[in-house]
Amino acid sequence: MRARRREAVGAPRVLHVTQPVDGGVGAYVAAVAADQVRRGWHVAVACPSEGRLRPHLAELGVPWLDWRAGRSPGPADLAAGLRLGRLLRDFAPDAVHLHSAKAGLVGRAVIRGRIPTLFQPHGWSWLAARGPVAGMALAWERAAARWAGVLVCVGEGETATALRHDVRGNLVIVRNGVDLRRFRPAGPQERAAARARHGVPEFAPLAVCVGRVTRQKGQDLLLAAWELVTKDCQAARLVIVGDGDLLEGLRSQAGPGVHFAGPVADPRSWYAAADVVVLPSRWEGLPLTALEALATGRALVASDVPGLAEVVGDRVGAAVPAEDVEALAGALLLRLAQPELAAAEGRAGALLALAYDDRVVFDALAEHTLGILGSACGTGFGTSTAPTGTATAGRSEGGGGVAGVPGEGVGVAAISTDGVGVSEAVGVTVAETPAAGVAGVGVTGLGVAEPEVAGLDVAEPIVAGLDVAGLDVAEPDVPGVGVPGVGVPGVGVAGVGVASAGVTVGVAEGAGFSIARKTADERGFIEHCQTPCEQ
Repeated sequence: MRARRREAVGAPRVLHVTQPVDGGVGAYVAAVAADQVRRGWHVAVACPSEGRLRPHLAELGVPWLDWRAGRSPGPADLAAGLRLGRLLRDFAPDAVHLHSAKAGLVGRAVIRGRIPTLFQPHGWSWLAARGPVAGMALAWERAAARWAGVLVCVGEGETATALRHDVRGNLVIVRNGVDLRRFRPAGPQERAAARARHGVPEFAPLAVCVGRVTRQKGQDLLLAAWELVTKDCQAARLVIVGDGDLLEGLRSQAGPGVHFAGPVADPRSWYAAADVVVLPSRWEGLPLTALEALATGRALVASDVPGLAEVVGDRVGAAVPAEDVEALAGALLLRLAQPELAAAEGRAGALLALAYDDRVVFDALAEHTLGILGSACGTGFGTSTAPTGTATAGRSEGGGGVAGVPGEGVGVAAISTDGVGVSEAVGVTVAETPAAGVAGVGVTGLGVAEPEVAGLDVAEPIVAGLDVAGLDVAEPDVPGVGVPGVGVPGVGVAGVGVASAGVTVGVAEGAGFSIARKTADERGFIEHCQTPCEQ
């Protein structure tokens, strides 16, 4: 029997809750909320009033709700919980999307699963803590995982970190993305214009670090490495862009050739001016700054930590051991002394960035949000925007598992931004039974048929070029096989390809398909490279 289309019964009401309000998390929340408003959903963002996020939401036409909360945990969280409870009663959301550690702490403690909840850590809380606080944070994440219908990880590294520390739940990977309409490869003319704007000599070797100036981001390590760089290359310049609690202290310690640009609303001209972008982080999720640098066509030197390690390789830059000052200095010096190497890596980075189109991210998040709501809300899903190409399923760590089966195996529904399509019979595993399927990148509601026999049929034949936008998921009749949000225990996969014990869904090896519109075909890439970077 073929899958049924969901009947539209009203647009969902979604409340995003976040603290912090600046940096990558703030920009991410604003972009996701604006996308969901464009889909016709009823959306609001609850966050503190200070910082860049509130005015950014106003520019985008996204309603803002005042939620006062500090970044560090403490007694004030009780008052923050009461305030959030009032906001929940007033806004009456169908689903709540909690972003980062503080919103995850307060939100899950208040809601406790009574409203469909997505939690997106943007970097796990215990990594930011030290001593007993780190242990308490980890214990909390293990306990609170059951209060999120979906745990959204921004990369495979973040998922693997959760599993390695026994944080189990409905883990899904939705890799961060970059706005390829705004961040475009910057050629020689854009580079010269950006340097003139910022007063950087045309031929000076320039490294740029963009991000919050905090212990996590590792600018203290970068300054130590820079002393080694300038011993061999006295003409080299380093610009640190951003604000944070370590800014004033590091400014007082900086040696010659270092400039602190402070916070900027738009970092594109700094990327364009750079020869190499450096991210010396101690830990990460998958930072937007890395993707922005790649999309601008700049070589990337970064710490070899989960999240960054997924995007930094020999072709696009260098991944150096975390907190290894000498290795960091060596990687920077090599590229500053050999601009042709940095330029070649930058060109490769621009190609890689095409796999991280943020519209794919928005489609995946919309699908997961509707998934935890089941059939309660079904309008405004919009269209999928995945590029053509080859999909890559998320790698398993230590056994089988799938989204929807907390505590068994990996528990990951792979969201690939490498394109859409199946290059080999990949998928997920439940009860040691492999399931071939499509890594669900931006698949607009493609579902599975209601099973009538021991096995499942794909709702539509998957062939090259098939446009699948608009299909949905039928409610399965067999216990143990399910889709997120349907309320049936068992398997839930974003996209196609589910399995339960002895029941397998598969697609033919090598099958690929496009979804709604292409964004990274040859013509799109040529246009992407030829359009000047907006300054």
